[in-house]
Amino acid sequence: MKKIICKVEYDTDNATLVCKKTSGEFGDPAGYEECLFETADGKLFLYGRGGEASLYPEETIKRISAAKAEEWKNA
Repeated sequence: MKKIICKVEYDTDNATLVCKKTSGEFGDPAGYEECLFETADGKLFLYGRGGEASLYPEETIKRISAAKAEEWKNA
């Protein structure tokens, strides 16, 4: 997935997967997956997707600071 945020392109195909978390089982309408990615120039972003009743009913990309990424990884 690609998304441009503040004139910066975030692309899951061209970034490095740092960490992945899942909630629920495959096919669970409330289940979802969050993936932390890092771009070649060090920018971090979360990619989320899930069922229709989840936090991510549609695929999305959100940029995230290094501090927030550490909190997310440790949560």
